[in-house]
Amino acid sequence: MTVESTASRKPRRSSKRTSAAKTPARAENSGPELVQLLTPEGDRVEHPDYEIDLSTDELRGLYRDMVLTRRFDAEATALQRQGELGLWASLLGQEAAQIGSGRALRDDDYVFPTYREHGVAWCRGVDPTNLLGMFRGVNHGGWDPSTNNFHLYTIVIGSQTLHATGYAMGVAKDGADSAVIAYFGDGASSQGDVAESFTFSAVYNAPVVFFCQNNQWAISEPTEKQTRVPLYQRAQGFGFPGVRVDGNDVLACLAVTRSALERARRGEGPTLVEAFTYRMGAHTTSDDPTKYRADEERAAWEAKDPILRLRTYLEKQDLADEAFFAALEEESEALGKRVREAVRAMPDPDRLAIFEHAYADGNPLVDEERAQFAAYQASFAEEGN
Repeated sequence: MTVESTASRKPRRSSKRTSAAKTPARAENSGPELVQLLTPEGDRVEHPDYEIDLSTDELRGLYRDMVLTRRFDAEATALQRQGELGLWASLLGQEAAQIGSGRALRDDDYVFPTYREHGVAWCRGVDPTNLLGMFRGVNHGGWDPSTNNFHLYTIVIGSQTLHATGYAMGVAKDGADSAVIAYFGDGASSQGDVAESFTFSAVYNAPVVFFCQNNQWAISEPTEKQTRVPLYQRAQGFGFPGVRVDGNDVLACLAVTRSALERARRGEGPTLVEAFTYRMGAHTTSDDPTKYRADEERAAWEAKDPILRLRTYLEKQDLADEAFFAALEEESEALGKRVREAVRAMPDPDRLAIFEHAYADGNPLVDEERAQFAAYQASFAEEGN
């Protein structure tokens, strides 16, 4: 089965259900309690408010999604280091938060991402090469948002939460039973746009889920320098519920997001989900995290790796064998090769196109700038001769 044919599929339900023993447990965390269904050691636990029952195929599907997303992300980072991309924002360590929440969505739900939601894009069937086209500078996104109900990436920090709120208000007025989800980071939670979207969504009872990936660092600024309370508790002040989930637990992220989306569809308004996770890599490829955080911190979070966690569970419960993992490794390498070849084959954009639509009727200053830039470009060809 090709990557293209499986990337957009939703996890299949089957009559076979896993029968792993579940033990009531509380997630270990130095801060507030968070929802957890799969421990870092790969043990299944229960939560009184969130239940999930997945088939073997669905569990394998979640694991496959995370592995392929990480492989794509690693290839993109390598391509940037090789000069093929101008910049890249890695999601390393956040695969469970994105795949879990992404697979909770229905086809008719609408997604407003930031610039790091590569796993959610994967779940929505967006070709990974389209994401790379934007970071290579050859397009502005390369996909039609209405085809996948997945909006173009938003670089402006926090503004997409307002877009999502307005769209959700429209969904409610249309009488549709779909939901909207807006992704943002812990740094964006300090933006005024986010506070305004919280206010409007609460007052108008908009069917929107605010999904905050708290990866601990807003570039070099730690979360404790931005808030005196856990992020999910901010929702209380706006009049809607908030919940903190283990962002490295794909099962918990799936269950919590699904519940929040269903609540929105029932007309009960917004929910803030804080996925407590960790950015294992740099903020972007222009960042050096060794300048502001300790290696010991990353090492502690690597022990909670979302992919290793689910693999351990699959192996403990005999739900996947070496043949499955070997086949997935081959598929992973094939994806990396396809992405690499596609990026290098992308044609260069028309450098003068940036001047074409600045004004509807043209402008003398823009015409002058176009001529100057064209002469500048031509000078390189002349020097080459």
